[in-house]
Amino acid sequence: MEKINAKKASLIYDILDESAFYRGTVQKDSRSLMNIPFRLPSEDLEKEFLSGATKLGLIGLKGHRSVGGIRASIYNAMPIEGVEKLTAYMREFEQKNS
Repeated sequence: MEKINAKKASLIYDILDESAFYRGTVQKDSRSLMNIPFRLPSEDLEKEFLSGATKLGLIGLKGHRSVGGIRASIYNAMPIEGVEKLTAYMREFEQKNS
């Protein structure tokens, strides 16, 4: 499970690390393999991102009410295919909105 969880997290962190559009909110040395919070350039884009994600069946991505943003929770029950679907959507959304 540890290897699978590291792979799932790296799929998302790779996008956050290479993108000027998405911004991770946690220092690299404190990153979680289970919860990955990030921001987009504006709250309006975050709302649009969440709306589009929901239409694709990607649910539960809204960040904590006290900090906002996006939070991908990729616990053990989340299959790698779900993370791949999320990262494909992230790349598509960035291309469309950058």
